Amino acid sequence: MGKTTNQLIEMAQNISQNPPKREMDMLLSTGERITMSLLCIALSNIGIDAVSLTGSQAGIITNDRHNDAKVIEVRPFRVQDEIASGKVVVVGGFQGVSYKKDVTTLGRGGSDTSAVALAAALDAERCEIYSDIDGVYSTDPAVVKDAKHLPEISYQLMQEMAQAGAKVLNAEAVQFAKEANIAIYARSTFVQGRETIVRKLAPGQIQGVKAVVYEKDLVRVILHANSESFGWLILRLKELHVPIKELNFMKACSAGNPNSISFVVSLKNIYGWDSLKAELEKRFGDNISFQLHLGAVSLIGDGINEDNFVLSETMSLMQKENIEIDGVTTTSFRISFLIPLENVDNCVRLAHARWKEYI
Repeated sequence: MGKTTNQLIEMAQNISQNPPKREMDMLLSTGERITMSLLCIALSNIGIDAVSLTGSQAGIITNDRHNDAKVIEVRPFRVQDEIASGKVVVVGGFQGVSYKKDVTTLGRGGSDTSAVALAAALDAERCEIYSDIDGVYSTDPAVVKDAKHLPEISYQLMQEMAQAGAKVLNAEAVQFAKEANIAIYARSTFVQGRETIVRKLAPGQIQGVKAVVYEKDLVRVILHANSESFGWLILRLKELHVPIKELNFMKACSAGNPNSISFVVSLKNIYGWDSLKAELEKRFGDNISFQLHLGAVSLIGDGINEDNFVLSETMSLMQKENIEIDGVTTTSFRISFLIPLENVDNCVRLAHARWKEYI
């Protein structure tokens, strides 16, 4: 049904710019319930015995974080019973139930997590995920027309891509697959013939830059204060279920000056950012600042940081194009550049063109 989730969010924000997270989960979970019941009606109409189950009925147990819940356990007894009776089971994705018996949702891409978590609980050998694209590409084909299709990719690289903004698969879903050693087959619902297999690969089998991914609508928060204030801020964000990343602590160079922390927040799963920003400004005044309208472009690959070649070459490329770099973060498999939002698409095209021969 396409944009149902976005429409539901818009309905809520027409009433309140800061809707309660619990009520948002109650609202957002209805989209999957509509589609699963309609699918079962369609199957029944052609003579196939089918039953629809909510995340709760399917035994998907989560923590009590609303809008971004984590799956704790899957108890698939009802699913197994219905399969044993010969029925096709259609489970509503993206949702579960907390140990408090509240409906929870798993965040953007959470249907992938539902699928892989169920596959693991049912001891499946593989999980096939169908969408409108035929697998994983070296970058977003909507931005770079000659993006390369990747026939296979390791769990680790797929996780890095997902965490850095790639929308093909959910990072938590890949983690479930890795822990249970389940291969994920990413395929197109509409076009047959190509797929990407996400599975365990031999170390060093695929090295170098393998993908260029991006994320938009980021904000960097910078606070100059003492440790007590840092602790309050982190706990407050935890209370509000606001995930942060790229956390950096900077000790003051001289006595009497405050220490600093900075971190990045993605606005895609936050309802009521304006009210949170106002709360923090009221508490910390001039000691807190916000860098708005940012994005991130990330290079993903095994062994990408064994030396500084990829990092230095990409930075030089961006400097030649007058793309301002607001921050750099590296891991064993990723180099991320924080840049102005308006430069993201151009930076993706430039980086992909520079490294595509290695993909």
